[in-house]
Amino acid sequence: DIGIALDGDADRAVVVDEHGQLIDGDQIMAAIATSWADQGLLSKPGIVVTVMSKLGLERYLAGKGLGLVRTSVGDRHVAEAMRLEGYNLGGEQSGHIILSDYTTTGDGLVAALQLLAVVRNLGKPVSEVCHLFEPLPQVLRSVRTGSKRPLENGAVRQMIADLNASLGDN
Repeated sequence: DIGIALDGDADRAVVVDEHGQLIDGDQIMAAIATSWADQGLLSKPGIVVTVMSKLGLERYLAGKGLGLVRTSVGDRHVAEAMRLEGYNLGGEQSGHIILSDYTTTGDGLVAALQLLAVVRNLGKPVSEVCHLFEPLPQVLRSVRTGSKRPLENGAVRQMIADLNASLGDN
C-alpha cells in the first residue's frame, strides 16, 4: 500500500507508506538513488540537493559510496547544478524531484512512477524501501543581516568552515 499526493501544478510528490508515515523528498531520492546505483543508472555516483536536505541523507549516501552536491534552495539551482556537473538525479526535501533522464524539471508524476518501479522491483513494503536513514533533527531559523549576501564575506565563510570542522560528523 502506498499513498501519493501531488501539489497543484504536479511538480512535487509526497508519499505515505502502508502505515501512514510520511516519506519526504529526501527519502524518495535515497530510494531512487540506491536503486539506480545498483542498476548502474546514475550518470555520476551521487545526487544534487539543496541546503535544506537532511544530514541523514548525506550520511546514508556516503555509506553507499554516493556523493551529494548541495545548492541554494530552489529547483532551478538543482537543475542548473545537475546540468553543469552531469548528474541525472536531484531535488528538494519538499518532494520536488528532477529525473533528467525523463524531464528537465521537477515532475511529481515521473518521480512517483520511478518510486513505484523501485518498490515493485524490490518486492518489499514501501516502509522498507523508503525509510532508509534516520532523518536527524533539523532547525531552520531566519536571521536578519545588514548585508545582502553575508555568506559571500570571506570572514563569514571561514567561520562556517571552522565550525563545520569542529563539529565533524555530528
